[in-house]
Amino acid sequence: MPTYTYYCFECDKPFEIFSSISEYKEVVECPNCKKTEYVNRLYCADVQTQFMSVKKSDNELKTLGDLAMRNTERMSEDEKTSLYMKHNSYKENKEESKPLPKGMSRLKKPPKIKWR
Repeated sequence: MPTYTYYCFECDKPFEIFSSISEYKEVVECPNCKKTEYVNRLYCADVQTQFMSVKKSDNELKTLGDLAMRNTERMSEDEKTSLYMKHNSYKENKEESKPLPKGMSRLKKPPKIKWR
């Protein structure tokens, strides 16, 4: 059953209503102050909970990205840090240890552009 999130500006509090789609109402009464004119629906909160609460089962994982996200969610922060260091340790070494062949030089990376 869907959860609809609303916010009452009179009480300054959010509240949720559980109802089926067929019973959905645009105008809802606040459970605290019993007023309808100060109540607005929080669509962003509903969309966020929808995406956060849906978990795919193993047979629904269709892409490599789905599998990677599932495995990342199961990892602890220590495992994530360890894996990051394993795959990105070469970035930490500013000076390359291997010498280049004669007549070759390393290119310097341009500075990163910071977007506002």
